[in-house]
Amino acid sequence: MRSLDEELTDLADHYRWFAGVEAAPVSPRYAELAAAVAGDDDVLAFLGTLPTPKRQANLLLGALQYLHGGPPRDGAELHERVLGDADRLRATMLARATQTNEAARCAALLPLLAGLPGPLALIEVGASAGLCLYPDRYGYEYHRDDDDGGVRVGSASSPVQLSCEVTGRGPVPAAVPRVVRRAGIDLNPLDPADPDDVAWLQALVWPGMDARRDRLTAAAAIAAREPASIVRGDLLAELPGLVAAMPADCTVVVLHTAVLAYLPAAAKEAFVELVGGLPVRWVSQEGVGVLPAVAARLPEAPAAGERRFLLALDGEPLAYTDPHGGRIDWLPAAAALARAGGRQAPSRGSSRACEG
Repeated sequence: MRSLDEELTDLADHYRWFAGVEAAPVSPRYAELAAAVAGDDDVLAFLGTLPTPKRQANLLLGALQYLHGGPPRDGAELHERVLGDADRLRATMLARATQTNEAARCAALLPLLAGLPGPLALIEVGASAGLCLYPDRYGYEYHRDDDDGGVRVGSASSPVQLSCEVTGRGPVPAAVPRVVRRAGIDLNPLDPADPDDVAWLQALVWPGMDARRDRLTAAAAIAAREPASIVRGDLLAELPGLVAAMPADCTVVVLHTAVLAYLPAAAKEAFVELVGGLPVRWVSQEGVGVLPAVAARLPEAPAAGERRFLLALDGEPLAYTDPHGGRIDWLPAAAALARAGGRQAPSRGSSRACEG
């Protein structure tokens, strides 16, 4: 059994890694704060009192934002907040989980969803507040290096407008799909109509990303007006029942983004087997190494330390995408969809051509 000192040494290494690799390129404030945690024995000792899954940097820094209305100014203020408000901080970190809900990821999902036989019934695994279940309620603009005008699709009046840079040859959506049912599964569903749940989601947005925070607020307002049915529970237990409850004669799509990394390997394998046997289309957007069977179908091995997501349809990798939305780098396999004008034939018995 490892000693607590060994665990805290590893924890300090985690915060140094988070500071230098995850935070430094996009949020200097979080990079500074995470580095401060790595060198603060008192804060590390506080984290050592929590279960291992609750020690992660995103959770600590998000909880500090949530409780105090913003991030600490520096390492000294972080130290004061942790030691001076330890009971509330511990309770928040035990009760909450990192559930980043980024509507901008829909810009990568849309080209695949728009090409499926519709209307669609969407089921999101790890839905959080379900903000990725509303791809038809957002506006989009796709830009290529060789295209001055870009492609606009969706509602020009939507408060959520998504811009996406595109490289490679892949499907170009002509319109948003018609969605007749929205459902999801989450261990701890969040309510977009609950100001406290929205405040938690806002606290998970890193400092310096004001556009993401504004977009989250606007997307939550859309979801609150048209609530999705999100059930609390385990995805393996709940998914078959949700699929069976979808309207007859429509294409049921199971989608997820940045979720399966939190599952143990055996559960991920069980999920892949489960979704492969259901009458659905499967759209995944996860870290490159999260689904080994999908990554194995890449035309070439990804670069070491690849930080982009891998977008796939029915297990076929089609593009690299930015983790927070805004970029699609199509792979050669996506060219076939582009040649077909984005239209994708039914497969796996999934098309049900819905009445809505």
